[in-house]
Amino acid sequence: MIISEVSEKFGISPDTLRYYERIGLIPPINRNKSGLREYTEQDCHWIQVILFMRDAGMSIELLLEYVKMVHQGDETMQTRKELLIEQRNQLVARIEELQKTLALLNGKIENYEKSVVPNEKKLKKQKNK
Repeated sequence: MIISEVSEKFGISPDTLRYYERIGLIPPINRNKSGLREYTEQDCHWIQVILFMRDAGMSIELLLEYVKMVHQGDETMQTRKELLIEQRNQLVARIEELQKTLALLNGKIENYEKSVVPNEKKLKKQKNK
């Protein structure tokens, strides 16, 4: 696939793909005879992993460290696992905070429906009299 197709597939800009390649988050992409980048399935897999990690809140710096460890091989496996566990723990904490916020909003909406809406209807009735 060429860069525009990969960009569309993942919903990210070609500039972001070039940036990820330039800083080493994804391996150098092979180019065809015309000089266009040609992404393989393996390249797309790396992009997907990077996007998942970014969605989970992992910083570019930490991702670079993770990718570097992947390239170092099996001796970094335990360290990589620990890094992923820490990221998961941070994501779980973020989800818990979001759930609290959602519960607060749901409570406010319910309160609005129970009290504010009926009061507005009363005011409209009084105004129309």
